[in-house]
Amino acid sequence: MTGNELREAYLKFFAEKKGHLRMESFSLIPENDPTLLLIGAGMAPLKPFFTGKMKPPRTRVTTSQRCVRTGDIENVGRTARHQTYFEMLGNFSFGDYFKKEAISWAWEFLTEVVELPKDKLYATIYPKDDEAAAIWREQPGFDPTHIVPLEDNFWEIGPGPCGPDSEIYIDLGEERGCGEPTCGVGCDCDRYLEIWNLVFTQFDRTEDGKYNPLAHKNIDTGCGLERIASVVQGKPSNFETDLLFPIIEYAAAKAGVEYGKDAETDVSLKVIADHARSMSIMIMDGILPSNEGRGYVLRRILRRAVRHGRLLGIKDTFLTGAVDAVVKIYQDASDFGALVAKQDYIKKVILLEEERFQATLTQGMELLNEHMEALKKEGGKVLGGADAFKLYDTFGFPWELTEEILHENGLELDEKGFEAEMQAQRERARSARKANQRVAVPDLRDRVDVTKLRQDESAVEAKVVCIWKDGVLVDELKDGEEAGIILDVTPFYAEGGGQVGDAGLLISELGRVQVSNAKKLPDGTVYHVSYMEEGMLKVGDSVKIEIDSVRKLASARNHTATHLMQAALKKVVGNQVNQAGSLVTPERLRFDFSNFEPVTEQQLADVEELVNEVILKGQDVEISHMKQDEAREKGAMALFSEKYGDIVRVVTVPGFSMELCGGSHVKNVGQIGMFKIVSETGVAAGVRRIEAVTGAAALAYAKKNETIVREASELLKCHADDMTARITTLVDENKQMSQKLDEVRKAQEKEDAQKLLSDAVETAGVNLVKGTVNVGGMDELREMADLACDKLENGVAVLGAAIDGKVNLVVKASKEAVKKGVHAGKIIKEMAAVVGGGGGGRPDMAQAGGKFAEKLPEAIEKAEAVIKEQLK
Repeated sequence: MTGNELREAYLKFFAEKKGHLRMESFSLIPENDPTLLLIGAGMAPLKPFFTGKMKPPRTRVTTSQRCVRTGDIENVGRTARHQTYFEMLGNFSFGDYFKKEAISWAWEFLTEVVELPKDKLYATIYPKDDEAAAIWREQPGFDPTHIVPLEDNFWEIGPGPCGPDSEIYIDLGEERGCGEPTCGVGCDCDRYLEIWNLVFTQFDRTEDGKYNPLAHKNIDTGCGLERIASVVQGKPSNFETDLLFPIIEYAAAKAGVEYGKDAETDVSLKVIADHARSMSIMIMDGILPSNEGRGYVLRRILRRAVRHGRLLGIKDTFLTGAVDAVVKIYQDASDFGALVAKQDYIKKVILLEEERFQATLTQGMELLNEHMEALKKEGGKVLGGADAFKLYDTFGFPWELTEEILHENGLELDEKGFEAEMQAQRERARSARKANQRVAVPDLRDRVDVTKLRQDESAVEAKVVCIWKDGVLVDELKDGEEAGIILDVTPFYAEGGGQVGDAGLLISELGRVQVSNAKKLPDGTVYHVSYMEEGMLKVGDSVKIEIDSVRKLASARNHTATHLMQAALKKVVGNQVNQAGSLVTPERLRFDFSNFEPVTEQQLADVEELVNEVILKGQDVEISHMKQDEAREKGAMALFSEKYGDIVRVVTVPGFSMELCGGSHVKNVGQIGMFKIVSETGVAAGVRRIEAVTGAAALAYAKKNETIVREASELLKCHADDMTARITTLVDENKQMSQKLDEVRKAQEKEDAQKLLSDAVETAGVNLVKGTVNVGGMDELREMADLACDKLENGVAVLGAAIDGKVNLVVKASKEAVKKGVHAGKIIKEMAAVVGGGGGGRPDMAQAGGKFAEKLPEAIEKAEAVIKEQLK
C-alpha cells in the first residue's frame, strides 16, 4: 500500500465501519490557542472537545492531522524516524467508547486491513492497568506474552484529564536490532518500532495529586502515517517510503550524487527531503517566512535545507524543484487540494527566500569559518554571543544553524550572550515602534504623482506606490523592517486635529504589514507608518486593506464625545471656555480649555449628565461641506490655531454642537454608549484639562469602581448604600480608639520607665539606665528616654528597639553626666556601628538607626563600655 492508500484505508475504516465523523486535517496554524506555535499532535486541534469548552460535532471523530515539530531538528536525517513534518492518524472518542473498542479496533485495522503479522505485534501497558491487559489477551491471535508493562505508560501534563496508555510495537527482526541480550520493546535500537499509541483518558488529576475518575472517559490515539508506511512497504526508514523518497531522488539528481553510498551525503539528502516537504505544507497553510514565531520556524527549516544543498555541492537555487516533487506525492491525496492549487505560489515564496539567503550564505559562512579558525588557534571552544548575533543580524543565520555548524566542528555557542544581544535588539525595535515617530521622509516629488492619489473610506484594496526606509526610497520591504508606505488609495484616517491615525494591516500575496499609524505630508499625501511582520512587499504590489475597525470606532466615539463635552462645558461653565488643545486615542480623550478656576464637582457632574442625555437621544451625526464663511455664520466653532481652506468640513449634532473638523466620528451619537469624566486638573495658568472615557473603556471604568465598592462593602459587612454611614462610624470609633491607645501607651511608657529606673546601675560615677524596649517608633523611644532621664540625677539612658526588622537607638544624658564627660553623640556612633547603621547628636541627646536587629544587645553593652572609657 502507498502512503496515500494507507491514509485513506485508515480514515475509511473508522468512518465507514466504526461510525466516526471523518474530519479534514486542521491547519498547522493553531486556532484560538495561544499556547501553541504550530500544531504538533493529532489531538491538539481537538483540545476544546476534550476539555469540554466546545461540544464536538460527533462523539466519534477520525482525522489525519498535519503536524510540525522542530524540538529535535538536529536529529533529522541521522535517525530512521525523526522528521519535522509528519501526519498523525487518529481516532477519538468524547465520552463514547473506551478501552475495549479502542484496543480491538486498532488490532483489527493492523491485522485485517493492513495485514501485519500478528506474531510480530507487541503491546505495552501501564503496570496497574489490568483492564487493558485483559482486553489485549482477548484479541484473536494476539500472543499474551507480548504484553509489556512499562511504568511510563501514563499520559499526563500537570493537573487535569489524564490516564494510562497502551503503545503498539512491531518487531522488525533481529537484523535491525542492537544485538544486546537486553534488547526488547522500549530499546533505543531500530528493532522494535512503536506505530500506534492509545491513550485512555479516565482520570482528572487534582492540584494536590489525587486522581478522581472522570464521569465521561475519552479516547485519544495517534498512529504515525510515515512509520506504518515504512513497515507496510518494508523500508528501513521513513525516508525510503513513497512519502519522502521521491524528494530524495530529486535532490540526489540535482546534486549529482547517489543515495546510499555515503552516510553524510545521505544525511543531507534526507534533511532536504524532510525540510522541502515541511516548508511546502507550512506555506500551503498560510505561513510566511519571518524573524518571529512560526514564520521563523519556516525560515529556519528553509535555510537549513539550503545549507545542506551547499554541502552536496548545489550552488544555484534548487528548492522549487523539490516543491514539484512534494506536490507530485500528494496530488491525488485527500486534504491536499490546496497544495496543488497553491503550487506556483509556494514556489514563488520559497524562491524569493532562497535567493535572499543564497546572496549572503557564502559571505556568512566565510565569516563563521574565520571565527572557528581563530577559536581553534587560540584554543577556545565558545563563539561569543556578539559574533553569533552579527551572523544572525547581518547574514540571516538562524542561531540554531550557527550552533549546529559549531557542534559539527567541536565548538560551542555562547547562547546567553546571543540572547542578551537579541533581547537588546527587541527592546530597540519595540521602543522605536512604541514611539511611533514620524519616519524620515525622502524627496518624493519625482516619485509620486500626488494628483493620482485618493482617500476613500470604503477602499479595501490598493497598490503600493512607494516605500522608504530611514529616509531612503527602496523597491522592497523585508520582514522585520520599518518603513513609510504610500498607497494609490487609502481608507486610513491620518493623524490630525488631536486624533491619532488609524491602524490596521496591509496583506499582499507574499507579505503581511502592520500599520501602526497614518500621517499626512504637508501636501496632504497620506503615508502609513509600517512594520513588515512577515514575508516581503514590493513597489507595485497589490494589497488587501484591513483597518482595525474596533480601534477606529473607539477613536470616533472619543472624538464625537469631545465635541459634545466642549458644547456642554460652554453651557454649564460659560462661554469663556475655549479649546486649548486635545488628544483623541482609542483608549481615552483629553481636552484642554481656557478657564481661570477649577471646574467644581457639581459642574463636572452637570457636564457629564448633559453629554449622556445627548447620547441617549440617539441622533445622527451630520457631516457636511460648505464655505468657511457660511459655516461661521451658522455658528460652527473653529480652532484659531488651525488653518482651514475655503471649503470646510462641518460636524454637527443637531441642536447641540457644530464644529469645523476633519476627524472621524460616529454615525449616531448613540454609538458612544456611555461618557464618563475621570479627572479634572490644571495644566498651566488659566488652562484646565479634563480626561474622559467612552464606550467599552467607560464600562470597564464603571465595572472597576463597582468591584471596589462591592469588595469594600463586603469588608465593611454592610450594603453598598450604607457604606458612607458605616465608614463615618468606623472613623469615629478609630479616633476614639486611637485616643484610648495613646493613653494606654503613655501609661505603659511610664511603667516601663519606672522598671528601667529600678534596674539602674552605677557605672563609672553615673547612674546608667539601659535596655531593649517595645515601642511603636523613634518618637516613643525618645519619650521613654526623656522619662527615664528626668527621674535620674547624674544619669544616662541608653535604649534600643527593634521595629519592623530595623534598629532604633537613643542615648540621653543629664546635665550632671555631661559635665562629667559623657557625650551621647559619640556613644551613639559606636553603638550604630555594631548594628550596621549610623547616627549622631549632641552631648546630651543622640539617636541612630541600624539594620542588624539581632545585634541590639551587643550595641547596648557597647554603650556601657564607651561610657566607662569617657569617664576614666
